[in-house]
Amino acid sequence: MREASTRVEPTEQRDQGGKTPAHHLPAKPSPVLLKVGTSAAVILCLATALIHVLLVFLHVAPPNPLSRQYSRQTNAWVFPLFEQNWRLFAPDPESVNREISARTMHTAPDGSVQVSGWFDLTAVDNAAVEHNAFPSHTAQNTLRRAWSSYMETHGGDDRPRSERALMIQQYLTNIAAERISGHRGGAFESVQLRVITVPIAVPAAAGTAAAAPTSAETRYLPWWKVTSHAN
Repeated sequence: MREASTRVEPTEQRDQGGKTPAHHLPAKPSPVLLKVGTSAAVILCLATALIHVLLVFLHVAPPNPLSRQYSRQTNAWVFPLFEQNWRLFAPDPESVNREISARTMHTAPDGSVQVSGWFDLTAVDNAAVEHNAFPSHTAQNTLRRAWSSYMETHGGDDRPRSERALMIQQYLTNIAAERISGHRGGAFESVQLRVITVPIAVPAAAGTAAAAPTSAETRYLPWWKVTSHAN
């Protein structure tokens, strides 16, 4: 009998040298597309840089019709991350020491309200700066500048009277909530800040008595709602 021959189809066509034909290889990106993509990225970066420089210039420039017309857009871009001032050239040294603490409030499923103890936010910054030859800008200034901006926009009654005041209030709230969540955890829906201000005593001049120490001032801010945190 004559045996039936079987034919096995090759799973992949190959040329005489055993290599996959060129039309089966993955297509390489077109040089034209790479050039266009690179050019677009460069143009986008340059445009962003130019817009940033223009908005910062309008922010620091003396008041003029252009800066007043676009003040809303300028403030939305500059505050709070790109704020500029002249304190580098005319520094205003701190005359007080401040201890900023925060506590949280959580409503349990049974309706009971749980209030945590105070968490020292300033101590976190001090620990990051102490014995550090190159402390970060974040550790030195984020909380301090947030509080000074809050005082400038709210005064003593804790009532925001502008969009910037609301933004600074939310910024300060977010700092407290994120630090508490990162260091202590727990579930909470509201945050309250406490600021203890201790004036720095003026050094006594030669031949005179030292100034009497001034008592500390404690300020409690209202409870502010935050995005629910649960760790």
